[in-house]
Amino acid sequence: MDQLGTEGEPGTFLQPKCLEELESPTDSGSDYEATMKGTKRRKPAVSKQPPKRTRHNAALKGISSTSGNSVPTPPGPSPQSISQGTSMQLSARSVRSMNEESQIISAKDIYDAVCSGKSAMVTVVDEWLDSYKRSREAGLLVLINFIVQSCGCKGVVTRKMFDSMQNAEIISTLTKEFNEDSVNYPLCTPGPQLKRFKAGLCEFARVLVRSCRNSLVYDEYLFPSLLALLTGLSDSQVRAFRHTSTLLAIKLMTGLVEVAVVVSVQLQTTQQQYNTENSKRAHDRASDRLEELQATIRELRENREELSSMMNATFRGVFVHRYRDQLPEIRAVCIEELGLWLKMDPEDFLNDGCLKYLGWTMHDKQSPVRLQCVRALQGLYQEKEFIGRLELFTSRFKERILSMVLDKDPDVAVEVVNLLLLIQQRTEEGLDEEDCGHIYPLVYASHRGLASAAGGFLYNKLKSVITSHSQENDKANNADFFQILISFYIQSEFHEHGAYLVDSLWHVAGSELRDWETMTTFLLQDDELMCEEEGVLIELMMCAIRQAAQATPPVGRTQGKKNLSMKDKKIQEQDKRRITTHFIPLLPQLLAKYSADARNVKLLLKAPLYFDLEMYSSAQWLEKHLDLLLSQVCGIVEKHTEVAVLEACAHLASTLSSDCYTFSSRAQLAFSQLFDVLTECFSTYVNDLLQVGECGTADDDDTYSGATALKRIAALSSAKDPTAWKLFDSCLELLKSRMESRELDKELMVPAMKCAAFHLMWAKVNVVNSKPTEAELKRLKKEVRSFCRVCQDCLCLNQIDIRDQAFELLCDLLLLYSVGSVRSEPALRALAHLPSDSLRSELAAFLLDYVFTDTEDVELDAESEEEMKISLLQKKRNQLAGYCKLVIYGVLDLTAATDVFKHYSKYFKDFGDIIKETLSKSKLINPVQSAKTVCLSLQQLFSEMLTEHRSRQDLTEIRDLAKRLAMSFGIDLHRVRKPLVALHMDGIRFAFRDPQEGEEPNPNVAFLEILSEFSFKLLQPDRAQLAEFLKSACPSAALSWPPVKLYQRSLEARSTSKATEQEGGDEVPSHDTPVVKRRRTTAQGSASTTRGSWLDNSSIQSSLHTPALTSTVQKQPAKRMASRKPRPMESDISSSLAEPESEDEFSPGLQMRKVKPNKRRLASSSKNTPSPRQQDLNSNLNLLSLIEDDISERDEDEIEDYQSDSDTGYTLPSTRHTSVSVLDELFD
Repeated sequence: MDQLGTEGEPGTFLQPKCLEELESPTDSGSDYEATMKGTKRRKPAVSKQPPKRTRHNAALKGISSTSGNSVPTPPGPSPQSISQGTSMQLSARSVRSMNEESQIISAKDIYDAVCSGKSAMVTVVDEWLDSYKRSREAGLLVLINFIVQSCGCKGVVTRKMFDSMQNAEIISTLTKEFNEDSVNYPLCTPGPQLKRFKAGLCEFARVLVRSCRNSLVYDEYLFPSLLALLTGLSDSQVRAFRHTSTLLAIKLMTGLVEVAVVVSVQLQTTQQQYNTENSKRAHDRASDRLEELQATIRELRENREELSSMMNATFRGVFVHRYRDQLPEIRAVCIEELGLWLKMDPEDFLNDGCLKYLGWTMHDKQSPVRLQCVRALQGLYQEKEFIGRLELFTSRFKERILSMVLDKDPDVAVEVVNLLLLIQQRTEEGLDEEDCGHIYPLVYASHRGLASAAGGFLYNKLKSVITSHSQENDKANNADFFQILISFYIQSEFHEHGAYLVDSLWHVAGSELRDWETMTTFLLQDDELMCEEEGVLIELMMCAIRQAAQATPPVGRTQGKKNLSMKDKKIQEQDKRRITTHFIPLLPQLLAKYSADARNVKLLLKAPLYFDLEMYSSAQWLEKHLDLLLSQVCGIVEKHTEVAVLEACAHLASTLSSDCYTFSSRAQLAFSQLFDVLTECFSTYVNDLLQVGECGTADDDDTYSGATALKRIAALSSAKDPTAWKLFDSCLELLKSRMESRELDKELMVPAMKCAAFHLMWAKVNVVNSKPTEAELKRLKKEVRSFCRVCQDCLCLNQIDIRDQAFELLCDLLLLYSVGSVRSEPALRALAHLPSDSLRSELAAFLLDYVFTDTEDVELDAESEEEMKISLLQKKRNQLAGYCKLVIYGVLDLTAATDVFKHYSKYFKDFGDIIKETLSKSKLINPVQSAKTVCLSLQQLFSEMLTEHRSRQDLTEIRDLAKRLAMSFGIDLHRVRKPLVALHMDGIRFAFRDPQEGEEPNPNVAFLEILSEFSFKLLQPDRAQLAEFLKSACPSAALSWPPVKLYQRSLEARSTSKATEQEGGDEVPSHDTPVVKRRRTTAQGSASTTRGSWLDNSSIQSSLHTPALTSTVQKQPAKRMASRKPRPMESDISSSLAEPESEDEFSPGLQMRKVKPNKRRLASSSKNTPSPRQQDLNSNLNLLSLIEDDISERDEDEIEDYQSDSDTGYTLPSTRHTSVSVLDELFD
């Protein structure tokens, strides 16, 4: 290990002996003892003009000595350190006159100036220095009381205490007086006051050292005495003392380091002058000049030696023990200042003995400490001259730094990536490809700051590769950039995440990603790129167009609702105009080239959505490009049958046909002509398709042609009103004929169902916007009833796609034609369609059979198993949300929600958010009925348990569900009084209902155990009311049964809030035994074979103003919180970090050792048995507010080997998994 100097050598800071003491096992594992002086202070006579001081180097060297004991010792004769020896010497003279005393600035004046943050700190320090020069004892006493007041202590150090007590005795007395009611102190007071006070305190320390740097810092009284007190306070059990004194001591040390650097520079300069003068010939030398330089050198060496002694004492007395303090704020302050020392004074600090602390604290369990550590390292790696000294540290801790890119705190991970970028740029070895592989995937992370930092790292790497093959112009460089970026995207294998890669690179590579000319040149030229590379470039280009036109991050990276500034809006408008101008003439060419490629054309069709479409009307020559675009879109519709491509065409058709554009009539005409062609094609085959069975005349080609035409019509129907073409009857007859013959062709029936449903939806829009006749309304209602009957029959089919489509369309149409949808239009009330009882049962059975089933039970293809599971889950969420909306909007009774509520616990991971929102909405509709529905769902589960003769474990599962449902009632107990009373009364009636024929008496009494889970929400008057109701409802013999006694105990428990005289819940009618639905069994699995769109929020594409259809967004599963294990009581004075022995810790061949926490045992009698002084002290302390060895403080995190890479990882955003809340869309 490199050493800073040898013992006794002038200018050294940490001598080898001191380092050995620091690294010894006994020192590293012990608490620092604030050493105290037992002897009386000497009181030498001090004249008004004190003579020039003499140096006491031996005494100053004693500042750095520490004791190895972990328990503070009582005062005794031990002249050791500053906190013992160089304490506050008193003058033998009497106190100054009252006139002089009145001119001394008070501690309160300094404290008020620091708190306000508005006072000029230089003026405050100058006033205090004036008083100190008049009487240094009185001035020092003011400073001491200022420190005490800054700690939040109301105690005062009097002149008598100052004269007769040592530091340890003063601290002990102040601790006894520190009996505050609040645990807050100035440095932890929340709000802006904290920042203002902390900044003022740090500024005071800085200005104090700077004002004293030429004189008082060397007077062997002020700073040694001040540091002695601060060192003692930093070892206090009182957090306020320890935190404040550590901050002040560390800040004073930073000031001393600045002074020491200046002195070192002066010493070096003076030494050079002396050497130059001394090298002259004898007759040319100036003896007076040499003597003057020698005296200056001697004085500067003494100054440097004295500064080193004070710094050494502070480093060993404060930093070495407080950098591992239990309070993370203290640890963070220590590491932050250490980074400054390393950068300001590399000659004394930038060595392995000090760098090891940064290496160790990278394993700290608290993120603010790790953050300061990484920032300190950034400051070091920014300096090129430090790189050589950091080589050993880099090789030793590079593995740990790389693992921190997956830190739990994204802010730490961001700074780590920036640190690795510095290491990559500054060091010769840099990072190899394996090391960079830890950072590259972070460009896809969900945290935008982390992704942007990783994007900067990736961009730097790409530019370095381009520079090594530098070209002659920027365009060529941009072409190389895109080729390398395409290769990276292909190799990363995170397909469908191009938007996140573009967003990560946007702030550093915005100019390259806006180079539309280079990208389109690549795409329009032949043989420039491979097919896969062209697809990737089109995806990245479309993502860049979206980013530039919308100026918003992709889904999952939105950080709050941040409004764009005027500058950003101006840039956005400019980008949108440039995109439109460039792509209007080129887009038809791109669509023509890639019209046969479904994936690429689907992406290119999104481009006009980001155009400034008004530009088509701005010039006549641009209209021909509009005609070319419309022609290409119609050609794509006629060429493709893929659902995603047809939906993209429909979306574009809807946009171009909007009445807000002057050219909309041309677009409407083009799509009407397309509709005519498709309708004619379908009409050609419809008669043959209706003839099924043996007499059928349609062959496979006819069926395929009719089905493809119907698919295209169904897709366009979402954007254009199809009612004029009167396709409903044909589609309905086609569905009926196929159902009757059981010739189920999903390729034909699914688009037929969509066409018929869109016809009914557009018809509803038309009747709302016009005045229909009574005959038209009757015909429309008949069509709705007929279509719903066909869809109901489809719910029983084993064809997955037909069955699922029928369920989704039923949910949409029942909502669109519900009573509530026509309540505001009296003329349209005849259109209201209510579901029949059989349809209600079929819908509920569909949930039980196909939604609330385990995905693992479904047989899936092994190659696409994971993808199919996700797709199937999204479809189930879509269907469940559709059913829940029927309940919320009153189409189904609230009791229909029992089939949803009783699966809340079992399927919480997949559907918990939807069920919870349904619960919440139902409480707003009818609180009492909602509570009864909750009770009814539990009754149904209980009845199922009895019917199927299941075990006691099932009762436990029902109780767990009851606990979860009880939490949904919230914390406002007065608001939920009536619903809860109604729930309990229903439950009691159910528990003691009359037995049916063949049943044992009181079969449901065990239901009271489930009901008891809701008792903690009851108010005291309601508990008494329910207790009486229980006695009246149950037989007298049943009062001794265990379930009844358990329920009574739950009612007898005292309420957490005071009972108020309010009336209880109303009497509610009793319910019969709930009907248990039987799950339908099928011969085949219910696996989904259709891969739906990940972002579809509705079962079918519709632009109607209906409640938002079901979202398919899947919530990210919440990580389980690791429960804390109880730990033995620990003193918070020292940390649980045991410093490893450091003789060989930086050896290159050694593996990185883990810093393990040093567990303390309660069995140690030496630590558990308090001394008489401690007993007296503790009797005067408010332990709950001051001493931190209670249970809550024991749970604070300590420094330990924090494996951030083992239990966390970057969150990969997805276009399939969005983090936005979809529940507002579901139920708004």
